[in-house]
Amino acid sequence: MKIDESQPPGYTAEKDALAKRMRRIEGQVRGVGRMIEEDTYCIDVLTQISAINAALHAVGVTLLHDHMSHCVADAARESPEAGEAKLAEASAAIARLIKS
Repeated sequence: MKIDESQPPGYTAEKDALAKRMRRIEGQVRGVGRMIEEDTYCIDVLTQISAINAALHAVGVTLLHDHMSHCVADAARESPEAGEAKLAEASAAIARLIKS
């Protein structure tokens, strides 16, 4: 199925908040790098890595929700075949998300 690039992504309404969250995550990752350079206690570094993983997971869940409520719903209204294709795409994305 061809992707309709004329439609804005499902997360457009939350784009600024998602970008801000990703910048915070980038800062957390840089902080972990500094912690390692400064020989910070292992458990403290692992705690920060866990926090980064949770933050990335939250961004992924938000994007997935937006994809389901926008892209999948729109495709389902378009045709059963388009809806099934988008649902399969979302299912594959869910599988990748829970695998990580």
